[in-house]
Amino acid sequence: MARGAGRTARTVLITLLGLAVLGGLAAGLWALRPTPVYSSDGVTTGSPFDVTFRIENESPWFPLANLRVYCVLASVRALPLGPAIVEAGDLALRGTIAGGLAPGEQGSFTCPLRRVVDVPPADDSAIAQRAEIYFRSQYDVPYLGSLRLTDNSRHYVLNTQLLPPRWTRKPAQ
Repeated sequence: MARGAGRTARTVLITLLGLAVLGGLAAGLWALRPTPVYSSDGVTTGSPFDVTFRIENESPWFPLANLRVYCVLASVRALPLGPAIVEAGDLALRGTIAGGLAPGEQGSFTCPLRRVVDVPPADDSAIAQRAEIYFRSQYDVPYLGSLRLTDNSRHYVLNTQLLPPRWTRKPAQ
């Protein structure tokens, strides 16, 4: 009887170690997944909602394949606007992968959020200073095209302390 219990304990221990190794490998692969990084050009003229944004694949190993980018107006203080999502316009992916970004490559896009805000163009700057936006991207898992990942960026606010003003990451609170 003691032999049976010993074998059972050994089997359970080996199974747990195997699961721990598989979990560690999965966590390591997840940490290596490509995620896009965003930045904005300066607002020189026109509406802050018509700015060109840059997207970059900072992964040194994996591509962002079949990339779709969405702009989300998360909130506007003092306005009764709920979250709204629009697909990015003028998506220009300058790279070697059709519809995606290879490691280290960049692209650009605009966020057509003016149609969501629906205010006169003269009021755009005041509303943009109270707005928070973020980006949602969807892309295929590298080398497993049937699975798609969705990544939400941090929130961005219009930073008027920079000249020219530009959308920057919202400071941590």
